[in-house]
Amino acid sequence: MGKLKLFGANLGIASVLFAGLGLGAISPKINLPSIIYEFGLVLFIYCIGISSGEQFFRHLKNKGWRDNVLALGVLVLAFLLMVVISHLTDFKTNYLAGLFAGSITNTPALASILETIRHYAPVGQLNALLAEPVVAYSVCYPMGVIGTIAAIILFQKAARVSLKDNQTAEKITNAVVELSEEISGKTIASLVKEFNLSIVFGRVKRGAVSFIAKGDVPLLSGDLISIVGKPEELERAIPLLGKRSLPIVTEHGQVEMRRIFVSNPAIIGQSLRDLNLMHTMGCVITRIRRGDDEVVPSADTTLHFGDRVRVLAPKNELNEASKFFGDSYAAQSHVDILTLGIGVAAGFFLGKIPIPISENITLRLGIAGGPLIVALILGSVNRVGKLSFVMPYSANNTISQLGLVLFLAGVGTRSGYAFRETITQGTLGLNLFLIGGCLTFCVAFLFLFFGNLFLKVPYSRLAGMLSGFHTQPAVLAFVNDQAKNGQPNVGYASTYPIATLGKIILAQLILSLL
Repeated sequence: MGKLKLFGANLGIASVLFAGLGLGAISPKINLPSIIYEFGLVLFIYCIGISSGEQFFRHLKNKGWRDNVLALGVLVLAFLLMVVISHLTDFKTNYLAGLFAGSITNTPALASILETIRHYAPVGQLNALLAEPVVAYSVCYPMGVIGTIAAIILFQKAARVSLKDNQTAEKITNAVVELSEEISGKTIASLVKEFNLSIVFGRVKRGAVSFIAKGDVPLLSGDLISIVGKPEELERAIPLLGKRSLPIVTEHGQVEMRRIFVSNPAIIGQSLRDLNLMHTMGCVITRIRRGDDEVVPSADTTLHFGDRVRVLAPKNELNEASKFFGDSYAAQSHVDILTLGIGVAAGFFLGKIPIPISENITLRLGIAGGPLIVALILGSVNRVGKLSFVMPYSANNTISQLGLVLFLAGVGTRSGYAFRETITQGTLGLNLFLIGGCLTFCVAFLFLFFGNLFLKVPYSRLAGMLSGFHTQPAVLAFVNDQAKNGQPNVGYASTYPIATLGKIILAQLILSLL
């Protein structure tokens, strides 16, 4: 099913949800135990948080407020649309609340609805009243996924943007500069400070001799020096340092380059400033390959399991550098079960902590929100004492995919029969299905419209933000399958927490006001 196309795009791993719905519709006995899909959700969310933590907090300092304002603004619009729906239909309040939770696919919001109903429902009517929002949620949930994916695809065609356009990835290149007379006598450290340079200095050729560009070595006019960075940074730096030159040709054996895998647990999560490689190893890292992305290293850059670093060093030091970094490809598939267990358990317990908002409203982050917040924090700090919480890229991706499959299969099989029964019996189910689908599509399209037109968010990250806004892993999986640049995960993490909180509160307001 993953190869089937919806509006010209493959469903990918999101097809597991629809396969589960089809199987679940056959019989109410066909459903996975709740612990299966809950465990899968925790694994998936935790892996997303761990891999996105550093970038999430860096983004939060710059434009994170923008993402949250967009999410809250569209949530308010969704609530206003619910007010309109309540006046145009004769749905009971409980059905409206379930429709809201299902169309924006938020299980914590449904849980808060059920908890509120338990507080005021007469004992004899409790089960019947609890069933109403669950039925509406079950009917609207599948369209909450389909409608969001459809909005992403149709907006992409209408606005002529692409998920595959890797606008936010760092493109790294290199150049060689012949230093001018104005630079003579200055050190690299002083130049970086004077011109605020965001580049890496590699090797220096002075006459027939080549050596590593150390920060405290005075440079001379006519020296050839290699620099690495993003194109715009290189274009700014070259006229400040001198003029562009031909590539450096060095005698074999003086300074050589080697690509090395980072697999030494002792250095995982440590910054390049703390490692001080130039003084301890006599080498410099000019590039870092992390998954499919390249990173320009700086003093604050931390090393992750599975990073592939490009190291410049004297030939006789390269073997020592390889031992220091680990250079084991096999280690990339290893997972520290202790730190994984600690992180998942901490997230699970955080999600269970009740947070009273008012007399009738109690907020819980749930099994998705708790692990996400813990993982984002651990992913940003990387290590606590001797414990490193960073996972190898390949292992993180594998565990994430496994968790997502378990979650989607569980939700699909558990919702399939109720979905079929409601759709086939009377007009109530059909009306809920159609109105919920329209609400999903309109809200998703508005989110993409405002984010693209007014905030100019790159589309791959914007689609990830929409996935987080809908708190929907299936949509995120679809976007990741299409984008293949890692940016949707950052967008997802940026809007998920505030969207979850906002939906829980608005679901309570629907019960109270409509």
